[in-house]
Amino acid sequence: MTILAPIRAAAVEFAPEVTYLNTSSWGLLPRRTIAAVKALADENAAGRRVGAGSFDAVEAARAGFARLAGVHPDRVATGSSVTVHVGLIAASLPPGAEVLCPEGEFSSVVSPFALRGDLRMRYAPLDGLAAAVRPSTSLVAFSAVQSADGRVADLAAVRAAAAAHGARTLLDGTQAAGWFPLEAGAYDYTVTGGFKFLLCPRGTSFLTVTEEAQGALPPLFAGWVSAGAPWTSNYGPLERLAPTARGFDEPPAFLSYHGAEHSLDLLAEVGADALYAHATGLAARLRAGLAKLGHATVPGESAIVSVPGLESRQSDLVKAGVAVSAPAGNLRISCHLYNTEADVDRVLEVLA
Repeated sequence: MTILAPIRAAAVEFAPEVTYLNTSSWGLLPRRTIAAVKALADENAAGRRVGAGSFDAVEAARAGFARLAGVHPDRVATGSSVTVHVGLIAASLPPGAEVLCPEGEFSSVVSPFALRGDLRMRYAPLDGLAAAVRPSTSLVAFSAVQSADGRVADLAAVRAAAAAHGARTLLDGTQAAGWFPLEAGAYDYTVTGGFKFLLCPRGTSFLTVTEEAQGALPPLFAGWVSAGAPWTSNYGPLERLAPTARGFDEPPAFLSYHGAEHSLDLLAEVGADALYAHATGLAARLRAGLAKLGHATVPGESAIVSVPGLESRQSDLVKAGVAVSAPAGNLRISCHLYNTEADVDRVLEVLA
């Protein structure tokens, strides 16, 4: 079995008090991120910060995510939650449009469409999603990596099916970005919450939109930052939105974005290939160990390892100082850059 060396930056940036294997719920904040948030909070408390924060930090975070997602920063809008981004896309569809989603998809991806009441919703098993696309499908909305059990979608097949039938695609990268290669430009829209594998504070979320698809989005949440030039359009109606994805920016949660800039820098320093190899390597070691204990896991090469029917053991792991989660009847264990082989072996020790 391959021996995985710890990622050097992890020892400098993280010091969890538990064996932390719960990034699918939220990621640990690096020390550099915490320092940036504290510095801004202190400046706000002392009255030294004009405007409560810097748009330079927002732009740095936008550029950091764009680099990770493989798109130009002009294709990235910044916001506070995946739900708001998906709501904007849902508002762009005409009544009667057909939206196809995987069965059991995360609520934030599905609900803005389903609760409109005038769209046609269809659901298919994840492994049959591409085959379920048909000429009447307007949009396929799905996660790259499923929240409930870590399954990775057949991204190429779904993209090909959508293109063949003229359907647009919406990809949620929340459980993927930060360990899984994300080619955001291959989809009409992507949405990504920053507080999981991107290691950003809550209140950071990224929307990418292709130039062609941008024209379909309504100015539903247009505000003073939507002109693309902060502090220049504070009063009266905007004359126009920014011509780039910045036209769909939300007013920033500055504390969160001052931290996000540094979290995304850390991921860039480690590198996408190293992140993928480390997380999936640890997950493979965990799957092999669980198999020896007689536990069947959800198959695949995901950084998220799920064991159906073993959710009752979460409490045992928590009592032993191991942080994991148990959604949808699964024991869910997620590996990231700050985890080591010792963390994986600790899980196996407790479960044995």
